[in-house]
Amino acid sequence: MSDSSSAASVRTEDRSTPADRQLGPGAHALMRQNFGNIGNAQFQHIAAREVAAPHPPQVVEVAPRTFLIQPGMANVALFETDEGLLLVDAGCAGDGPALLQAVRHISQRPLHTVVFTHGHVDHAFGLWAFLEAGERPRVVAHENLLGHYARYAKTAGLNAAINGQRPGANGRSWPSAPEDFVVPDITFRDSLELRIGGERFVVRHAKGETDDAAWVWAPQRRVIAAGDLVVGYLPNAGNPRKVQRYAEEWADAAEEMAALDADCVITGHGDCVRGSDAIRDELLTMAACLRHIVRHALDGLNAGLRPDEIVQSLAVPEHLTAHPRLQPGYDRPEFICRNVIRRYGGWWDGHAAHLLPAPVAAQAREICQLAGGVTALANRARELADSDLQLACHLAEWAYLAEPQSEAAQTSYVEVFGRRREAEPSLMGKLAFSEPHRRVAAERTKSGR
Repeated sequence: MSDSSSAASVRTEDRSTPADRQLGPGAHALMRQNFGNIGNAQFQHIAAREVAAPHPPQVVEVAPRTFLIQPGMANVALFETDEGLLLVDAGCAGDGPALLQAVRHISQRPLHTVVFTHGHVDHAFGLWAFLEAGERPRVVAHENLLGHYARYAKTAGLNAAINGQRPGANGRSWPSAPEDFVVPDITFRDSLELRIGGERFVVRHAKGETDDAAWVWAPQRRVIAAGDLVVGYLPNAGNPRKVQRYAEEWADAAEEMAALDADCVITGHGDCVRGSDAIRDELLTMAACLRHIVRHALDGLNAGLRPDEIVQSLAVPEHLTAHPRLQPGYDRPEFICRNVIRRYGGWWDGHAAHLLPAPVAAQAREICQLAGGVTALANRARELADSDLQLACHLAEWAYLAEPQSEAAQTSYVEVFGRRREAEPSLMGKLAFSEPHRRVAAERTKSGR
């Protein structure tokens, strides 16, 4: 397989901006564990067509004429038929040229159909390379994909900020212009049956990480292309900074896929799942885990408990949390629980003072005064971190919010949350616990230090 980095227009790894520097030690390894072929440059330019993944695509033939291709951080499924090719997803924008090369290395048959499993930036934006090369496939997606695109355009600045993105050659950090999006030719609501080369492919809708999610079942091959409904780690059903996720419907989809007795699942990220027993085990355990969290959240809401009481009392059974392919490397059970609470219970946390609160800086200054000053509170946070890191984070943040220019507060804030970040298993948690480092760096830049 030829390396896409040979193309003059494609820029690959920039080792001067490592993810570890942004998210702490071990972050890049965790990203590789979750996403595979992603590097420091593409991590910060996911929407840039000129920034490719650092390594050539990995290609695995999982069944006759059926391939898993990993051009970047997301997987792509390729089904070869006598009539042409069915491609499921197209990766990031920068993956397009390498994906095109990988597909054409496998087969010279025309690209007949492309199915987008959802509209996320790492799954539906690499098709431009095929279109510019003269390919004219029909594109299929769920009807909610257009709303997903519109939401991306409406919140481009927000998505760029929370995902740590930098502008590409076109000046945009996130898809927002009409030319950034490939609009589907065919949309569907619940299910769509495709016939390609005399073979049947079934496209099913299932809310999960998004409301436009879809998956593909190839019954003659006994292969599922699941998109992000199956990823090899705890489902991203509770992302703290993203729009609503759908844990209940995700469980429904997992159970529906498990009932098909498939021989292989091509996942949205990471390694595929092989063997009907392994597939059923993973999917049914995933469904049971999600249903346990949903049931706990709803029981708490119906009992009149506050969100913090519900989350703090969550205990997922060990036989569910111990599954090796449901580990919290990206999301956490607590985040999923909060997402269910948000869906059914609104945004208020149940504490009366938080409904129309005083400014957080004013709260923090009053707490610091009671504690004997900013330095005293900052020092206590560092001391407490040895025995109760979770509580120490509150103290460190109060000290910083009370007096952002204080060196003692800045040092405590970065140090305490640095320890919290290193101890955190989930990538989403690491991102959140990196916020103090960004805030302090910005404050020091502002003050010329």
